[in-house]
Amino acid sequence: MNRFALTIAAAATAISFAGAAFAGEQYVDDTGYAASGYDVVAYFDLPQSPVGSAQPAAVPGNADYVAEYNGATFAFSSADNKARFEANPAQYAPQYDGHCAYGVSKGGKVPGNPTLWRVVDNKLYLNITKNVVGFWEEDIPGNITLAENNWVNIEPTEASDRAIPKFSSTAPVK
Repeated sequence: MNRFALTIAAAATAISFAGAAFAGEQYVDDTGYAASGYDVVAYFDLPQSPVGSAQPAAVPGNADYVAEYNGATFAFSSADNKARFEANPAQYAPQYDGHCAYGVSKGGKVPGNPTLWRVVDNKLYLNITKNVVGFWEEDIPGNITLAENNWVNIEPTEASDRAIPKFSSTAPVK
């Protein structure tokens, strides 16, 4: 069994299936927001850490600044970020409808953790756990190619119904 399969198997035992809610194919956890209420536009303004290093903290959204896209509610930290998103939501929404990019590269839909992120070629990618980030970063371009090829076949399937393991959101209060 490869390292990814072992990691996913271990993560699956830690994943709670209760409380997740979904809108369309976008991954939405029990916060009720896409990207667990984090501001998806703000990622593009944060500095990128080198591969192998943790990224800066994601920016929580605010319930006063929300927009709908892909059947889900996105929250933003400012009116400016909301306006930027509304002008081009596909630019800012996480790839693979907010599912884990490495999971998609392996052919499945599992939740994307908005605190485990990377912007590559002006696109936002999320991963599920810190261990998975390590696998993702071993070959980011190769994993993106695999994910893009797999996404065509798995995109029509329902959004993941799993909670993000060991994750607690700072989502805005509705």
